[in-house]
Amino acid sequence: MVIGFIIGCEIAFWIVLGLGLLLRYPLRRPTAGAVVLAGVPLVDLALLVACAVDLHNGATAGSTHALAALYLGFSLAFAHTVVRWADVRFAHRFAGGPEPEKPANRRAHEWRLFGLAAIAWAVTCALLAVGIWWIGDPARTAALKNGMGQVSMVLVIWFVVGPLLTSNTSGRKQSTSKTKRR
Repeated sequence: MVIGFIIGCEIAFWIVLGLGLLLRYPLRRPTAGAVVLAGVPLVDLALLVACAVDLHNGATAGSTHALAALYLGFSLAFAHTVVRWADVRFAHRFAGGPEPEKPANRRAHEWRLFGLAAIAWAVTCALLAVGIWWIGDPARTAALKNGMGQVSMVLVIWFVVGPLLTSNTSGRKQSTSKTKRR
């Protein structure tokens, strides 16, 4: 049941986003578009309620419940960024807005994304911890505890392939250019 809700919420997220942007730009109804876009968090609330009901009804927490927590954490941390990314592109395409720009400072961009990933990690771990506490039965919550370790590993990998490698690459470019000037 939970995996179906995750898939449904992902589909609903993109439908709500698309509808909000469609109203805002091609249909020229910016207020209605803003109202629909403000409803994006309701999709996350539906998933949270579905998981809580499933666990309350005695289900043993599985990897799908941990995945739902990750989805919620990611959605809460990144939803605004995704909406803004799509909004800029829709504005450019349908309302004569400026062309989307690439980040001027790649290192700062990677650190910003990593900061959002850290927020997603914190929300996910908090939701998993609340689930473990709420259920109160280690036999039924092992998957939630494992989920904490898995999402922590994802954050470490994100750090290495994101800001760490970007920072090192930028540092090499700067030191190389200083050497060439001498």
